[in-house]
Amino acid sequence: MFADLHLHTNFSDGTYTPEELAARGRHAGLAAMALTDHDTVEGCARMAAACDALGIEFISGTELTAEHGGHEVHLLGYFIDTRHERLLAEIAQFQTVRQNRVREMVARLNRLRVPLDAETVFALANCRSPGRPHVARALVNAGLCGSLDEAFERFLKKHRPAWVPKFKMSAAHAIALVHAAGGLAVMAHPGLNRTDDVIPGLAQAGLDGLECFHSKHSTAMMEHYLALAEEHRLLVTGGSDCHGDSKGKPLVGTVKLPYDYVARLKARVAASAASAPERPPAGSRPPP
Repeated sequence: MFADLHLHTNFSDGTYTPEELAARGRHAGLAAMALTDHDTVEGCARMAAACDALGIEFISGTELTAEHGGHEVHLLGYFIDTRHERLLAEIAQFQTVRQNRVREMVARLNRLRVPLDAETVFALANCRSPGRPHVARALVNAGLCGSLDEAFERFLKKHRPAWVPKFKMSAAHAIALVHAAGGLAVMAHPGLNRTDDVIPGLAQAGLDGLECFHSKHSTAMMEHYLALAEEHRLLVTGGSDCHGDSKGKPLVGTVKLPYDYVARLKARVAASAASAPERPPAGSRPPP
């Protein structure tokens, strides 16, 4: 039994619907899947229903962008209560920040005489958490760039003329927010963000785990982060970080996390719920 615990849909910057993603997970033989769209839990209800219909265990989640010690850190929240009022209120604030960031990127493009309209980007995104990939797709669709790579290279990468910095919450705040919603906080793809130096401090701040298995982690990276997880007594997760067709070939199921790791996550959630009974039930649906 295997799981993929890092997946995106068209409710953020992926291209698959929840139903399409669940179907691909079934084709890949997955026993469990987690939806971790950026700054939203909008797709979780549909993903849960789609997984339930296919006999796949569903784990609710989200991906939050944070910072610690000057480093950008991506935090995955698992087993969260998707109706938690504080979580939803803070996510809504970040969705507004995302929308304003898109408007500013488009304004910078317009100053470069690139004739793109923000409403075109929002219509293409059709979600509350738009981002740079949606701006890139809009540029390609309008014939203003030949490819997504060109759009990022010319305009949208860091320090390019239409790049706008992203507002981030502190990592400690993000961890506390995930815990308040009954979930576990896991650092995503540490090998990509080069955030080893902040792991000890975040472990002290309540970080629950490390994403050791990732589609862009080499074998050496995986082994390195497995050792760090053991050293700091952190749980281990893994996932493909699939965004559908927007970032090359589809990745769902290419990282197959052994289900034993999922069982350990569930045991931690159960232990936390037992020690804090006021917490909401964990956001997991077992297969029928």
